[in-house]
Amino acid sequence: MMKVSIRKRKTSDEKSSLFLDFLQDGVRKRESLKLTIYTNPITRTEKFENSKTMQLVKRIQSEKIIELQDGQHGTKRISSAQSNFIAYFKQKADERKGSSGNFGNWDSAHKHLVKCFGEKFRMADMSVESCNFFKLYLDTIAKTKSNKSLSQNTKCSYLNKLKACLKEAYRDRLIAENLSDFVRGFKPAESNREYLTFEELESLATTQCMYPVLKAAFIFSCLTGIRWSDIHRLTWLNLRHSDKRGYELSFSQKKTGGKEYLPISEQAVELLGERGEDSRRLFVGLSYSAYMNVALYKWVADAGIKKKITFHCARHTHAVLLLENGTDIYTVSKMLGHREIKTTQIYAKIVDSKKVEAVK
Repeated sequence: MMKVSIRKRKTSDEKSSLFLDFLQDGVRKRESLKLTIYTNPITRTEKFENSKTMQLVKRIQSEKIIELQDGQHGTKRISSAQSNFIAYFKQKADERKGSSGNFGNWDSAHKHLVKCFGEKFRMADMSVESCNFFKLYLDTIAKTKSNKSLSQNTKCSYLNKLKACLKEAYRDRLIAENLSDFVRGFKPAESNREYLTFEELESLATTQCMYPVLKAAFIFSCLTGIRWSDIHRLTWLNLRHSDKRGYELSFSQKKTGGKEYLPISEQAVELLGERGEDSRRLFVGLSYSAYMNVALYKWVADAGIKKKITFHCARHTHAVLLLENGTDIYTVSKMLGHREIKTTQIYAKIVDSKKVEAVK
């Protein structure tokens, strides 16, 4: 049997690096594993990390033995340890092409992985240390297309994509352990969610807009909480009515793919005008363009509102107004189509801060 030994070399007072020692074609070779262990582990955490690292090293050792045997006997077996993690990540990104927003984040994370590690990076080289190196790259080196440092939430997103890919690689048995369990993510930044007060919304409703369809769609979003990506795709087929349930929109969220059955008010329905054919869009002529954005900014300014309002702020407005009027957070979460209640809790913080201001 081909002999491959695990060796370690002390690199500091605390750590020792690991490498493989073996004979290949009669020549003694050493192969660095780019992994380290605590030289004299003391705490339970240090002992646990050493144990997990050694499990990975023993798998790499076994795969090296197979590789050397293949070379000796002229056989070819592809070792998962030698496969390219960057290519695997790209494959997982491409599987998400059906979801534009999700694919975009995966694709961008892939580009940064290439900048950090190059086009090729072996599965065997993936370790907690290499993951933390990528984290450090995102935090200190990575830039946007406009040569700016990445925002906190962008760093958080890209690192989470790496962790998600590592989980899949573990499930696919390409790596010996789920490395994502040992990589601490970035703390997401508190996002500033701008919204309109009830008085500001009333002011908008009585102010003329350059594009009536934009005005109707924006106020419709304030009344329903539906995103732009869904509003501009809605057709009359999505709107139904029954004596028991009243008006209801049935549609699939573009962002999450989740099927929604959303009750809407008669006031919201009145914004739509006379019913058209099932295939006709609810808001004909609504499109995402610079002209529409300029018109939105002008409309807001003409209403005497000095906030920086985008179309998505209509969704924030809907959530805040619901909570202000006593709707429980669980119901608000369901109406917004959130998968997790913690996403909705951001709006609850806004309402709580307004209460504090009112008391002061």
